[in-house]
Amino acid sequence: MKENQNIEWKQAWRDEYLKWICGFANAQGGTLVIGKNDQGEVLGIANAAKLLEDIPNKVRDILGMVVPVNLHSEDGRDWLEIVVEPYPSPISYKGEYHYRSGSTKQELKGAALDKFLLRRLGKHWDGVPVPYVGIGDLDVKALAYFRKQALRSQRLSLEVLDEPDPSLLDKLHLLDGTYLKRATVLLFHPDPERYVTGAYIKIGFFETNVDLRYQDEVHGDLFSQVNQTIAVLKAKYLKAWISYQGLQRVETYPVPESALREAILNAVVHKDYASAVPIQISVYADKLMIWNPGQLPPDWTVKNLLGKHSSLPYNPEVANAFFRAGMIESWGRGIERIMAACKADGVQEPELRYEHTGLWTVFHFADVQVEAEKDAGGTTQETTQETTQETTQEKILALLKAHPSITRKELSGKVGISPDGIKYHLEKMKSAGLIRHVGPTKAGHWEVLK
Repeated sequence: MKENQNIEWKQAWRDEYLKWICGFANAQGGTLVIGKNDQGEVLGIANAAKLLEDIPNKVRDILGMVVPVNLHSEDGRDWLEIVVEPYPSPISYKGEYHYRSGSTKQELKGAALDKFLLRRLGKHWDGVPVPYVGIGDLDVKALAYFRKQALRSQRLSLEVLDEPDPSLLDKLHLLDGTYLKRATVLLFHPDPERYVTGAYIKIGFFETNVDLRYQDEVHGDLFSQVNQTIAVLKAKYLKAWISYQGLQRVETYPVPESALREAILNAVVHKDYASAVPIQISVYADKLMIWNPGQLPPDWTVKNLLGKHSSLPYNPEVANAFFRAGMIESWGRGIERIMAACKADGVQEPELRYEHTGLWTVFHFADVQVEAEKDAGGTTQETTQETTQETTQEKILALLKAHPSITRKELSGKVGISPDGIKYHLEKMKSAGLIRHVGPTKAGHWEVLK
């Protein structure tokens, strides 16, 4: 038998091995054997009787816990067995927190220590209160969007949705006394990065792994990030394959929108926000890759994700809000829904890869579509997306000239892209000095400058 998660062999006792006991207690428990070598062979110890008394006392005095120490003999050689049960509360060795992982002992520091302590206290990262931010700092548009979505999903009653913001947030368990939780800031603050570093999404188009052609960043509350990311990907990064059904023009994207939305929702909801790095979406000519700096539940692998599994959200407070808004399910079916959407559209199911830094979701584009793009004359994705943007913006400019008071919703219906896509193009055109908005948001009008 070899050393593993639950067993460690030592030839002789040293007081520093209290760290190993600490590590077992903070993990799944285990057994520390004194008097065996690394191959598990009994070498024996000379002072077994004294250690039988000293070790329990040192464990009690330094670690604040009690462990049984058993004396064994084999071929006249004594060895000790220290049996450590997993402890429900954190155990420290002189202010240090150690953890057993595989056949090694690790000292927990930084974000890993924060997550461990929160887990032992029955809390999650997104449930920690945030000082110096109040309900008045939240974005009324984000709260209104949530109310609209939750009303449509019917997962909150009209009575609850009609309550003032403090009562609604309290019903969603997004308050900790007078404080907002981290989840609340992520969900409803206009600039959550002020409190959570890296709480945004990066998108880039790559010719090769090292040749980045262009990129975008999506900021704001989490609901806006999901919607804007979909809009930017469709408007700028993913070229639709045009076909016809009779006289009707049909646009088919290389990734089904429902699968893409579900994958982005999964990344946003399950991200490890303590990592302080953004979600990253890399688009190539033949694939789209989503990297989420999140962690699977202990002892889980990709196999668990692909099979029937329970719902264990990494950020339960964030997940609950998205569930109430009708944007995700609560049965751990996100991956299943992605696969089903791809199968329904006749495209390849995405590849899932889990690394210690996070989870990759890779959508491979259909060969026939990739080849069709090549046969079209070698037009690059960058040229194509620029042309598409120009055509869309020309349509929007013409509509603004003819109807200065037109709304984003009305523009969306006439141009044929989402309201978030319209917002993206309007912001681009304002930055380019092509247009400006005069007057209040709802009662003003547009002016075309160029």
